[in-house]
Amino acid sequence: MLLTRHARERLVKRLAKKRRLERIYAELWDFLDRSRKIDVNERVVILTDGRKSLVCVRLECEMLSLEEIRERVSGISEAYDCVFFDGRTARHTVPRKFVEGLPEGRYRFYMNREKKSLYIGSEEPLLVITIRPAKREERNQASSTGTTSMSPKGSS
Repeated sequence: MLLTRHARERLVKRLAKKRRLERIYAELWDFLDRSRKIDVNERVVILTDGRKSLVCVRLECEMLSLEEIRERVSGISEAYDCVFFDGRTARHTVPRKFVEGLPEGRYRFYMNREKKSLYIGSEEPLLVITIRPAKREERNQASSTGTTSMSPKGSS
């Protein structure tokens, strides 16, 4: 998961309470553990815990081996926001150093040089657009599925 600037500010305000990247992502991982995924369409995904909802879009990515990823990031000397989804690691560092500590394997890879962000993981990358209070239908979907919903006018 990568964050827009707006989403980062919303996460600081509503979840993390601190501005450090590691702290923001730690709260984001906790939120993901307790949330459900709602596919709105082929591009938009909402993750909700019943109280708050993350609105995300899917990003186009490539499936690469770790060696191919190392080749791609070898020439970068600037610090990026680097996210390794499988290890739940997020750091603001040079991508070359970040990739050194990752286990061998094939991963989904996404890099945005303009925004200086890098994603590596087995799950598809998502870009978090915003976090907002959950809408009524999202709260209903996030609640236990064994209960039935009654209309405000009673049973029909």
